[in-house]
Amino acid sequence: MRDNEFIIKNTHRGLWYQDGVLTQILEAGRYQLPRRRLFRRKPEVEILLVDMRERDLTIKNQEILTADKVAIRVSIIVRFRVTDPQAVIQEVEDFETRIYSDVQLAARRSLASMTLEQIMTNRNQLSEDILADVTESAASYGVSIRRADVKDLIFPGNLQDIMNRVLSAERMAEARLIEARAKAEVERIEAQTEADARRISSAADAEATRQAATAEVEAERIRTEAEIRDLRARAEVAGAYTEHPALLRQLELEALRDLSRLASARIYINFGSNGDGRGGAASNGSNGFSVGSDD
Repeated sequence: MRDNEFIIKNTHRGLWYQDGVLTQILEAGRYQLPRRRLFRRKPEVEILLVDMRERDLTIKNQEILTADKVAIRVSIIVRFRVTDPQAVIQEVEDFETRIYSDVQLAARRSLASMTLEQIMTNRNQLSEDILADVTESAASYGVSIRRADVKDLIFPGNLQDIMNRVLSAERMAEARLIEARAKAEVERIEAQTEADARRISSAADAEATRQAATAEVEAERIRTEAEIRDLRARAEVAGAYTEHPALLRQLELEALRDLSRLASARIYINFGSNGDGRGGAASNGSNGFSVGSDD
């Protein structure tokens, strides 16, 4: 490379100042400085290089009071990129120092509005507040803030122990609550299952009772119908004997025939007196008799 030439890499941009005036912004490439000419003054040229790569800046151990007057130390890491090389050189004296102070003040404003409990339970809120606070300000001097994350939160020693105990107690309480809810749910399911079983058993018992009652009613109906049929048959037989006395006489003769076959059978004929020395007659016009057996 010759003395009057220079190269700008892809990672940078160049600001060409000629006699103190910015005349152009240089992209990546090879450039040549002006040469001195005869009888003409050589201009004074200055090239300022601006790094366009994404970089990190750490703001360490900032002691800040919370809304409830607790002093904590916070470290924040900021990720940024230069987007306007002219503004980043001409609008502020040192853009990294400006980013540092802007993030520092944004963190103080955010933490001052939050209690310690809010910071512990919603740490991301602090990062979001800082990013929202510095984004517009940084854009005014040619810088894009990509991220602003809380790296560390350091509490006073005694407070750290207290917070650890509080967090431990909260975790234990949450575990007990979950256990109690699970137990209550199991008891509810068991009670529901038992109630369903009782309901099903009651319904089955009621159905069995109903079916038994129905069967008993049906059996009684059948018995009653059978008795009615038997009574009707007897009534028909009695009517036949009344209408045809010979049938009844035939039945008596058949009974005597069956008894005559038994050696132990006895027949008793009643020849009772009617007052005139003659044998009395039975009320149906026949002699009274009875039959029996020694067995």
